[in-house]
Amino acid sequence: MSSENPEVPQSQPEVQQPEPQQRAQIQIDDSKVIASYANFCRVTGTPEELIIDFGLNPQPLGIPTTPIPVTQRVITNFFTAKRMLHALSMTVQRHEQTFGVLEIDVQKRIRQ
Repeated sequence: MSSENPEVPQSQPEVQQPEPQQRAQIQIDDSKVIASYANFCRVTGTPEELIIDFGLNPQPLGIPTTPIPVTQRVITNFFTAKRMLHALSMTVQRHEQTFGVLEIDVQKRIRQ
């Protein structure tokens, strides 16, 4: 026979409800940013890093006959690259839902 008193309710340990995760507000100082335009991108890398070169292709139709000057290079790790991929994907998806599908083949965008 148990020594517990059946008339006295057992106290249950309190269960901590997890608090909803809040996104941290990250402060950004963009006072020294230099904005530039790119219509060319090349992605290379190593097993540890991803290298993304940006430049301006002066001949966007066909194969360029002169070298494309690369003016910006971003070197990042693959974790940041994956977060960037997700952010870009979501942004393009929202844009296409609002404005329509983006055709990336230049030849298909040319109107005769």
